[in-house]
Amino acid sequence: MLAAYFDCPGGPENLYVKQVMKPHPGEGEVLVKVSASALNRADLLQRRGTYPPPKGASDILGLEAAGSVAGLGPGCKGRWKVGDAVMALLSGGGQAEYVTVPEGYLMPIPNDMSFIQAAAIPEAWLTAFQLLHFVGKVQKDERVLIHAGASGVGMAAIQLVRLAKAIPIVTAGTQEKLKATAKAGAAAGFNYKNEDFSEKVLAFTQGSGVDIILDCVGGSYWEKNLNCLSTDGRWIIYGLLSGGEVHGDLLARLLSKRASIHTSLLRSRDKEYKERLVKAFTEDALPYFSGGSSLHLQPFVDSVCPLHEIAEAHRIMEENKNIDPAAPGGQSDPLYSEPAV
Repeated sequence: MLAAYFDCPGGPENLYVKQVMKPHPGEGEVLVKVSASALNRADLLQRRGTYPPPKGASDILGLEAAGSVAGLGPGCKGRWKVGDAVMALLSGGGQAEYVTVPEGYLMPIPNDMSFIQAAAIPEAWLTAFQLLHFVGKVQKDERVLIHAGASGVGMAAIQLVRLAKAIPIVTAGTQEKLKATAKAGAAAGFNYKNEDFSEKVLAFTQGSGVDIILDCVGGSYWEKNLNCLSTDGRWIIYGLLSGGEVHGDLLARLLSKRASIHTSLLRSRDKEYKERLVKAFTEDALPYFSGGSSLHLQPFVDSVCPLHEIAEAHRIMEENKNIDPAAPGGQSDPLYSEPAV
């Protein structure tokens, strides 16, 4: 089969499509014929050599995929059959023509959704769902500040916050991205490049601040985050785009607000946790992707390209030109898609 590959860490120019062995499903695994995948920032980090796959995971890029069931390994419990349209959370291997997946990581694709749209869901939406519900314990009417609001995780989080009957507030770096977040349901959005988002957030919340911050930026935002975090607020860090160094009296500021810092990664979570997450998302969020629901959830795809153009997809994401997923894939930002080369 064909797969996205690189021989040594480096820039997008190191990526190419390579002929590799087709995987065979093991105990409790499903073989999926991939129709579309999505590009995530984790793929960029892996390509640079700074975010290796977990032990035992495929070294092929790709943390999510959509396609059809092509085979079942021994011990599968009978939920899936050959031909079923599925989308999958992966630890790697999605940017190829076939991938094997533990059956508990699969979700059905809603009837009115394309493979390309479905490929933009698993990593981004499960990450956002996990941060909001498993980690942040979001409650009705709480205010949630979402950094990188136009990213894949950001656009998913905006909609999931609305679904939880809470209030999404975002930051982004361009007016175009802020318009996209408003269309997705953001109650307010601020351009971090030309305004102090913490002061804007405090003004919007009439001085109360936000109850939850979803932060993929890290070190450079710590003071502004604490400035607009409410008393007893939860600051959830799931990425360090600006690095992890903090210079200043963070702990005293945190203590004065009785606030808490949580950190979370999804890729390195154990099998039981991921299966529990997939099950909760399938039951509580997936029905809202289908037509007819009162609050309709919508995956966003920035652009679509064939597998052999994956290097260009990486360049687009690295330059922050994309808004949210570009199907092949983003934090999760789908940016590239269609392993049907």
